[in-house]
Amino acid sequence: MNKPTKTLCPYCGVGCGLEVLPPAQPGKPTNRDSKGNPMWQVRGDRAHPSSKGKVCIKGGTVAESLDKDRLKYPMMRDSLDQPFSRITWDEAFNIIVKRVQKVRKTLGADGICMYGSGQFQTEDYYIAQKLLKGCLGTNNFDANSRLCMSSAVAGYMQSFGSDGPPACYDDLELTDCAFLIGTNTAECHPIVFNRLRIHHKKNRKVKMIVVDPRKTQTAAHADLHLAIKPGTDIDLLNGIAHLLMKWGELDTLFIDECTQGFTQYAEVISHYPPELVARKCGIRIDHLEQAAKYWAESERVLSLWSMGINQSSEGTAKVRTLINLHLMTGTIGQPGSGPFSLTGQPNAMGGREAGGLCNLLPGYRQVKNPHHRAEVEKLWNISPGSINPNPGKDAWSMITGLETGEVGLLWVAATNPAVSMPDLKRTQQALVKSPFTICQDAYYPMETANYAHLLLPAAQWSEKTGVMTNSERVVTLCSQFRNPPGEAKPDWEIFAEVGRRLGFTKEFDFTNSAAVYNEFIQLTQGRPCDVTGLTHGRLRQQGPIQWPCPLEEIEAIEGEAISFQCNTQGNVSDTQSEKGESKLFSNLFKSKEETVPAKRLYTDGTFNTPDGRARFAAFHSKGLAEPPNNEYPFVLTVGRLYEHWHTMTRTGRIEKIMKKQPLPFLEIHPKDAAKLGIEEAVMVEVQSPRGTGRFAAKITNAIATGTVFVPMHWGALWAENAEANVLTHSESCPISLQPELKACAVKLIPVTDSQPTNTGTEQEKLVSHVVS
Repeated sequence: MNKPTKTLCPYCGVGCGLEVLPPAQPGKPTNRDSKGNPMWQVRGDRAHPSSKGKVCIKGGTVAESLDKDRLKYPMMRDSLDQPFSRITWDEAFNIIVKRVQKVRKTLGADGICMYGSGQFQTEDYYIAQKLLKGCLGTNNFDANSRLCMSSAVAGYMQSFGSDGPPACYDDLELTDCAFLIGTNTAECHPIVFNRLRIHHKKNRKVKMIVVDPRKTQTAAHADLHLAIKPGTDIDLLNGIAHLLMKWGELDTLFIDECTQGFTQYAEVISHYPPELVARKCGIRIDHLEQAAKYWAESERVLSLWSMGINQSSEGTAKVRTLINLHLMTGTIGQPGSGPFSLTGQPNAMGGREAGGLCNLLPGYRQVKNPHHRAEVEKLWNISPGSINPNPGKDAWSMITGLETGEVGLLWVAATNPAVSMPDLKRTQQALVKSPFTICQDAYYPMETANYAHLLLPAAQWSEKTGVMTNSERVVTLCSQFRNPPGEAKPDWEIFAEVGRRLGFTKEFDFTNSAAVYNEFIQLTQGRPCDVTGLTHGRLRQQGPIQWPCPLEEIEAIEGEAISFQCNTQGNVSDTQSEKGESKLFSNLFKSKEETVPAKRLYTDGTFNTPDGRARFAAFHSKGLAEPPNNEYPFVLTVGRLYEHWHTMTRTGRIEKIMKKQPLPFLEIHPKDAAKLGIEEAVMVEVQSPRGTGRFAAKITNAIATGTVFVPMHWGALWAENAEANVLTHSESCPISLQPELKACAVKLIPVTDSQPTNTGTEQEKLVSHVVS
């Protein structure tokens, strides 16, 4: 194979298109890593509409991790103090089936929990939902999106009646005012930021406002940086709204015709005059007024946010308060305008479409809605009432369920909660108590595997074919271009085989991932995320496509109906096989250069609520769930770095990345450092009411006084005593159930007898936990 394989970067939610070539190319030397091993070559896909050929260091080096420390065979042990032993897949499946049956008899179906990941392809997500929610009768499927995007989901649903970001990346180059809050876009979503930065630089009239306690790489490019105190986002947003209302900068026609609830909202924002807001936020009054002026003077305002808004005990309220600004000014559904959440993971959006949270069902449906449950039961051909009417356990409830004995089986797939969950020592202690934990992943060692009884080797990106949806609702086919190592299997195949062995043979009679996707799209028909016009075949022929993409649209474009047939499994499939694909889709456009125009949601001012009106929401600020105090006087905030990804399962194994960012650190303002006698690079012990970590000091004016920053990537495998989430707490948003990972109270103690070091080889770094 010399032709490049088109796929999607498996890191953040930007969804950059990649082209991958084999190590050996005609007339060229074989591409090898530093140890001489052949290595796939990765470059940006210039035809991809979202990234246009650009790629960051993580995407450019991703192939270097493909063959490092891979889990190749199922492994089993009876207790956590024993070593793992290799077993066959047949043995592994039999063990899972017996455990599932035992838990159903003793604890009921709700004793079974699965914790999945935005690393899943949509097919993986979908089969997991069908297995747990449809066949086993428990809604106990949650994903690490609960820690990432669930506040955005809840905010969209409550304000607009449905999930789904209404804007698209083209708006980055059409806006005249970009309002970035709670996002270090330059480092966390670099290709998106590059598009915005270039547009901003070329057009002097375009303004960029960045709201962040840190002067990040993003803030460095801003016309106005508002370094607010952590937890004062709602104060700021209500303060801007107060000024807009005072100045009469409202779209009264849009408010009257397209929204409801403005009167109550107006009453709330009347209590946020500039003097009060500036004092609460710790910013200058003229800076607050300037932010409001930028918004008022702009016709096209685009707001961007990420974890700094979502990961909060007020996450949903913050999202809705930001959306309020767009509703009161009518800046939504228009080019260059709208609220736009930047998704954290490559297929968190696809997971939302597939129902991949404990309160969701496929097709943007709700577990609590009896009509939605009935629709899914009919499409799955299962008995009415099979789907539990109550939401299942969210991620944190799974941890507390282990503590109380409510959870008898925990199945973790493609994620690493032994590093990423809040209140980490409590999380780890709960994992020790688990009667039976399955860890399904591509890599070993990893921290969560240390708490597992059964290890299942999963095929990862590059080794299976499936789709992913990025932040702007663009669906990309990620084609397999290499064989899985050893006996690794795609996640959906593992779930489907367990389903068949539990007796659900018809429900999981799929021959390939294309058949899985063809069934899934049926559940989106008529829904806001309608993708009935997509198949693997069409995506392979035409390239990435944005939703909504209903079948009727394709019929209209082509001028004739597409002939579909139902196979014996009840799945929809193209009349042509994938190998002999019809040229139908390739002829939709005159040339390869012509692409489908980007689609915005709510362009006609009609929303997915019962009356078609968007909802204002009136929230007063409550502040941090754990504000600083005399004993713990600093606010710790955590976040990502440009080089690394989540818990370093991939990036920690990539030489170039580790050279650039080998160790974690603590950012602290010079004034705070001087008061405590902290010097550059000296180890600092950071203590919270829950735990302790040690980090090398990085003294910088880029962070506000009273606030310190630690990157969240390092677990026990990669550094000693540097787990950021040992310090964080589990208080969460009551609506989205997303934990407030972004802020907790800490104290700092300089350590003079220690220097930052790595902790040995990777195998040695995986600590042995004492079971007690």
